[in-house]
Amino acid sequence: MDLKTPLALLGPTFRMKRAVLLKVGLETVEDFLLYIPFRYENYHVSKIGILQFGEQVTVQGKVVSATNIFTHSSLRSSGRALTIQKITVQDDTGKIDAIFFNQKFILSNIRKGEFVSFAGRVEKFGSKKTLSVRSYEVLSNKDAEAIHTTGLVPVYSETRGLFSKWIRNRIKSLLENIRISEYLPENIRSENNLIDLPTAIRTIHFPKTFEEAEYARARLSFDELLIKHTAALIRKKEWEKRGKAIPFEIEKHGAKVAELIKSLPFELTSSQKRAANEIFEDLSKSIPMNRLLEGDVGSGKTVVAAIAAYVAFLNGYQTAFMAPTEILANQHFDTIQSILEPFGVKVDLFTSSQKPKAKSQQPNFDIAIGTHALIHNRAKFDNLGLVVIDEQQRFGVEQRAILREKGTNPHLLSMTATPIPRTIFLTIYSDLSLSVLDEMPKGRQKIKTWVVPEEKREKGYGWISDKIRKEKSQVFIVCPFIEPSETLTTVKAAKEEFERLKKEVFPNFRLGLLHGKLKSAEKSSVIKKFRDGSINILVATPVIEVGIDIPTADIMIVEAAERFGLAQLHQLRGRVGRGEKESYCFLFTQHHHGAGFTDATSDKTRKRLSYLQTIDNGPELAEIDLKLRGPGDMFGTAQHGIPDLKIASLSDLSTIERARTSAEQLFDKLSKYPTLKQKVEEISLPKISKD
Repeated sequence: MDLKTPLALLGPTFRMKRAVLLKVGLETVEDFLLYIPFRYENYHVSKIGILQFGEQVTVQGKVVSATNIFTHSSLRSSGRALTIQKITVQDDTGKIDAIFFNQKFILSNIRKGEFVSFAGRVEKFGSKKTLSVRSYEVLSNKDAEAIHTTGLVPVYSETRGLFSKWIRNRIKSLLENIRISEYLPENIRSENNLIDLPTAIRTIHFPKTFEEAEYARARLSFDELLIKHTAALIRKKEWEKRGKAIPFEIEKHGAKVAELIKSLPFELTSSQKRAANEIFEDLSKSIPMNRLLEGDVGSGKTVVAAIAAYVAFLNGYQTAFMAPTEILANQHFDTIQSILEPFGVKVDLFTSSQKPKAKSQQPNFDIAIGTHALIHNRAKFDNLGLVVIDEQQRFGVEQRAILREKGTNPHLLSMTATPIPRTIFLTIYSDLSLSVLDEMPKGRQKIKTWVVPEEKREKGYGWISDKIRKEKSQVFIVCPFIEPSETLTTVKAAKEEFERLKKEVFPNFRLGLLHGKLKSAEKSSVIKKFRDGSINILVATPVIEVGIDIPTADIMIVEAAERFGLAQLHQLRGRVGRGEKESYCFLFTQHHHGAGFTDATSDKTRKRLSYLQTIDNGPELAEIDLKLRGPGDMFGTAQHGIPDLKIASLSDLSTIERARTSAEQLFDKLSKYPTLKQKVEEISLPKISKD
């Protein structure tokens, strides 16, 4: 047995759990040993004679008696009397009754004369001290080691069929039967004050102190980040080895580019100018550009991409522009065509809903805009020089690779409206260059945002109705899911909410429904009706987060706002405020108790959401959410592309930067460290082969 041994080969115990283990990503021995506790129960072993009320302790001793007591309790709503299992245990200082409730099976597991270890809380029962048991184990003898009830007891993330006690037993057995080898060089461990790997893995599961647990976590976090950083360096090197790109002439066409910019019906922001210049610098090199353009919804990313495409056109090259949805592809087509067609640029649209064009009808285009259809030979490229991918984290590496392969090492510009905290950029996108649009175009409305307590919901609906009647306002209402979720049963589904709103709240207005399961033609029809004003209110899932542009929409309602990250809520509200009218965003939350926010959870929710009332900067909101909720939740219900970190924290900038420095030191020497090299290749080579 080694770290790469599949768990299914370790006998029937693991085979029986195979499905549930795979569900949480545990396939090999290494996966299982790196399934670390999320907290520890702290039990100290105490002598029975000195126990104090309220203590959380462990007592160990010999079972004196074990009895089942039927009570005459009034708790008989189920038709059954309450039963108590009383097990009296004795050590050399005294006796105590350990109490279980309605667990008759305990009496067949624990018998008189056996040695036991009980963990629980010392409570008062009449005038006596008793132990309310939370965890127990039977010991083979009085000196046997207890792993479930003494010291710092690891508690793991559980799911149906996978519990902490089972995990602890299996981990202990594996650690007794496997040899774990160190793979980091001594100088890296010394520079970063890291313990050795075998000790770290043993200690993270069974630490003697919290300090030991922290040292173990620090080592394993560092390893995880080091491997990701080194893999990113490999991707960057592979990108540069792909061969030379065609360097574009920039200065030669400067006057024509300036003429295009002058023709725009608005002035570029300083950040748009800066981003364009950074892109020009990349395009002028023989190394293919690999740049990410990040900016809030409405910050003008598409215009910057259009200028880059115009530079490609002036140099005699085509551009492929890939969008994640047909709605967004159509909008990009309209925008880019209106900007560039007056300058002789031929723009064409390719989407899956279009019928494939016959060879005789193949268009002669300079810019092809489309969805996945672009990678399925719908568009024939003669001279592809630039690839633009919008919301790039929504495409797999295979799709991006196929598109790039349509050209000879084309330059690549990726775009995202997702605000990316610095730590996440360093971890996910460290092989990319970054341009940020950190200001909005002049005239863009600031959106007034309110967190609405439940008792003001009806008043809010009335205010919105007045706005629709008097000012012809148009409203987005966003719900997180298409159909009721089994696990989030309190979250309103869009279909359900649509019917309720239509019948009970807004019976005098025209409502439309938009969600991800509609066919493309249906989506387009709904959007068209909303755009031309024949729909007053559009009820939608977060499909609108990506790119729906309705300049007349001026009110946004988000249901179950607590289910979304601040960054995603910021993107959603960016769907309004694109026209001349003052715009509003209402955040309705289901974290309420009685008439509003009165319990601790609701208070925490309100405080988090209230940042949106005063801050309209996406990156700042993303940083706040990273601190408040952590990377797993910061993007809410529908975000993709966040790294799968099992141990490390994306808010730990110090470790991220130290791991990055070490990765740069080791990168050229990987062949000396075969185990480390193998770990890096496991996550980097699949991406390279497809890229």
